[in-house]
Amino acid sequence: MINISEVVETNQMIEKENLDVRTITMGISLLDCIDSDIEVVKKKIHDKIYNYAKDLVKTGQDIEKEFGIPIVNKRISVTPIALVGGACCKKPSDFAQIAIALDNVAKEVGVNFLGGYSALVSKGMTPAEEMLIRSIPEALSKTERVCSSINLGSTKTGINMDAVKLMGEIIKETAELTKEDDSLGCAKLVVFCNAPDDNPFMAGAFHGVTEADCVVHVGVSGPGVVKTALEKVRGENFEILCETIKKTAFKVTRVGQLVAKEASKRLNVPFGIIDLSLAPTPAIGDSVADILCEIGLEYAGAPGTTAALAMLNDQVKKGGVMASSYVGGLSGAFIPVSEDQGMIDAVEANALTIEKLEAMTCVCSVGLDMIAIPGDTKATTISGIIADELAIGMVNQKTTAVRIIPVIGKGVGETVEFGGLLGHAPIMPVNTFSCDAFINRGGRIPAPIHSFKN
Repeated sequence: MINISEVVETNQMIEKENLDVRTITMGISLLDCIDSDIEVVKKKIHDKIYNYAKDLVKTGQDIEKEFGIPIVNKRISVTPIALVGGACCKKPSDFAQIAIALDNVAKEVGVNFLGGYSALVSKGMTPAEEMLIRSIPEALSKTERVCSSINLGSTKTGINMDAVKLMGEIIKETAELTKEDDSLGCAKLVVFCNAPDDNPFMAGAFHGVTEADCVVHVGVSGPGVVKTALEKVRGENFEILCETIKKTAFKVTRVGQLVAKEASKRLNVPFGIIDLSLAPTPAIGDSVADILCEIGLEYAGAPGTTAALAMLNDQVKKGGVMASSYVGGLSGAFIPVSEDQGMIDAVEANALTIEKLEAMTCVCSVGLDMIAIPGDTKATTISGIIADELAIGMVNQKTTAVRIIPVIGKGVGETVEFGGLLGHAPIMPVNTFSCDAFINRGGRIPAPIHSFKN
């Protein structure tokens, strides 16, 4: 039973500590939309998404009003479009047409973002998958709400270095085509190792082929809630610190479970998973970096940061899994630079570098996220950064990702403003020593020996 003190406590979290449900994401399979005629495919995609998602935004708003729980985003994820468009797309611009059709239906149903302009190429690329990848710059420059993700590696298959090289070039091209908006297209493009099928967060969401025809996933947040809880145990030992994080993560996840069950019932769609990630926003007091400071660091990036983040990530998962039977997605702590004011402060204080962020990604939910770099950074350098991050995911059997933004026309010391949830970011320096010969070798890095577990 829920008692009155728990109700009051939850209200306090919402009103003063930035607790929210970050997203309700409806996953929709488009496998039955495959056809050899692109016009037929576009119509089928529109009709299926519209029929399932026409009430998604209204349902989220109704739950928000009735329960008093902010639901920040309503989103859609779809089957990787490389699979859907393979039969009808003969050139990259054909895939871009599908992206525009997706963008139109996303606007029609009113969602914030639609993810799934994706290809899964961890071992090799089909002609259709390569065409989709080459279409990304055009697709993201001509759409507002479409997000793209490419899985380039996994623990079982190794890393597709041909695709890693290509994605360095595609990120640069996307930056060029969207340079009038400070290369914003790259903020909607992420590359993965070990991408999960059920992630509700953008830009990496897609509806995996192992999923049902339509499901509802919920992503919760709450860095501000965790920080406030830790303020009450300042100076206490690690046992008390860990218990506090676990209990707080449990409460946050229960809010998400409530919303997920209610949305599932009202939309008449199966409940998928709760992603219990601590996802920060640019709002003051809603920062993962601030939690690390509350744990005892002067800035994120100080010695001890990786250990503190590892503990935080683990305790969030331990608390959250007790609150829901279906925890999935990424689940843990996100460390995006532009979306976290505490991370921005750490970069500006020279406490945090890309190299330290890379070390932190060994123990957090995802990877190098929303990092702005100089616009003249070479494509091979971007590919090298991607390869390093994917190697961490491959060897450690975890999801890692890179969402990096070479801001055309800007350099170190300047700031880029993305607006809204994407925030703003200082341009971070990158190591400029060449990795050209390494990236240009081609082929595939084999899977690590511990992948053979059958």
